Amino acid sequence: MKNELIVLFAMLAALTAGPAGAAGYMLAEVSPQSALCIECHKKESPVIYEQWGDSKHFRGNIACFECHKAEKEDPDVYEHYGELISTIVSPKDCGRCHEKEVGEFTASHHSKAARILGSLDNTLAEVVEGNNNFITPMFPMGVSAAAVNGCWQCHGSEVKVMENGKLDPATWPNSGIGRINPDGSEGSCSACHSRHAFSVEQVRQPENCGKCHMGPDHPQIEIYNESKHGIAFRANIDKMNLSSPKWVVGEDYSAAPTCATCHMSATKDQPVTHDVGMRISWNNRPAISIRPEVSDAKLGLPGADVSWEVRRANMENVCLNCHNKDYVTSFYLQYDGLLDLYHQKFAEPGLELMALAKPLMKPVEFSNEIDWTWYEIWHHEGRRARHGVSMMGPDITHWHGTYEVAKHFYSEFVPQLEELIEKGRASGDAAKVQAADALHAKLDEILNSSNHNWYLNKMDPAEKAEREQRMKEFQDRYKN
Repeated sequence: MKNELIVLFAMLAALTAGPAGAAGYMLAEVSPQSALCIECHKKESPVIYEQWGDSKHFRGNIACFECHKAEKEDPDVYEHYGELISTIVSPKDCGRCHEKEVGEFTASHHSKAARILGSLDNTLAEVVEGNNNFITPMFPMGVSAAAVNGCWQCHGSEVKVMENGKLDPATWPNSGIGRINPDGSEGSCSACHSRHAFSVEQVRQPENCGKCHMGPDHPQIEIYNESKHGIAFRANIDKMNLSSPKWVVGEDYSAAPTCATCHMSATKDQPVTHDVGMRISWNNRPAISIRPEVSDAKLGLPGADVSWEVRRANMENVCLNCHNKDYVTSFYLQYDGLLDLYHQKFAEPGLELMALAKPLMKPVEFSNEIDWTWYEIWHHEGRRARHGVSMMGPDITHWHGTYEVAKHFYSEFVPQLEELIEKGRASGDAAKVQAADALHAKLDEILNSSNHNWYLNKMDPAEKAEREQRMKEFQDRYKN
């Protein structure tokens, strides 16, 4: 019995004061280094001290030094009261204890968000909207304040280190989810887990995701708020058990789902995941939606080996905690149907027409009116339609989505193409005349197709008669 107790106490001691990186890592007491940090920051940074005191880190005696400690070879290391530290706590640092979570996050699109830097979106922020008048030590030739304060704050900056480990003010402060850190890691855990409390209750709130997932091109928080899910959440927030350590849908709560419920949190059959792409069956970011394994392959992510069917089954497993199988199956048929409509009627022909229009346009992107029109059709309105249907937001799917797509396709895009054709044919340039004829032929083919022939007053007579009959029935029903 005595020997068994000795073994038991030894096991408990190992769990309590295990090596850094072990699951459930905690210290028996606050380290001497952190104790000195606390003594000062309790006075100089009382809010940080208060937030830390409300965290699980506090209860595990994990404090300032354990997270901010650095090695002398680290790019952003500097000496602070005799200790080597760095300002940034990167995913690599968090991974010393949270290895599984960081591994999943690193394999996700979230961690690669800063790879958008230099893309078409950044051309807008850096050139079209911006200038190079924001001068900092690491950007002596200047950088666009529009990109620094807009794009980089959600997608993440490439953090530049000045002398003595200090960080360039154009790139820090920054909690962009794909931040490129001085230690080479990608991502920012604090993008979601706000320091220094790292509240699990806060991270499960829809607004936590809404910092970035909002606005004209990806209005997920607006969609959620108008959906039955968002309405149920606000009506039943007191029943959501948001502070529960376990938080399994169907066990710990059932009143409503949040973003975390569907994309990350545990079900009775699935553990928590920090790869938000593992339950998504479409990537709706491009002009034409693609399967997530295709976009993962482009980024060299391990998700390239996980099919969209598996991911959809993962999400269905979440849905089935509240809905029956027929309901879930029908929802996905509606979702896929809307994407098919958008692709076939607008996105695919739009891309074809834009490619044929290029020789007739000024060569610099966004120097043509049609550049703006097409960009907003797919990047804003088309995305809104696709994201709206994916999250059961009918108003955004229709009035802010497909309605806007159709309105601008017919009232702006087509007339602008016709203008390019007219100018090309009148230019006297043989190459432009040929390009204008090719564009005209394709536009004529598209507008005469069953998707668009209404525009030319060429709707099938039988369909036209049926619609007129339905209109008459509607008027008769409500004429009194």
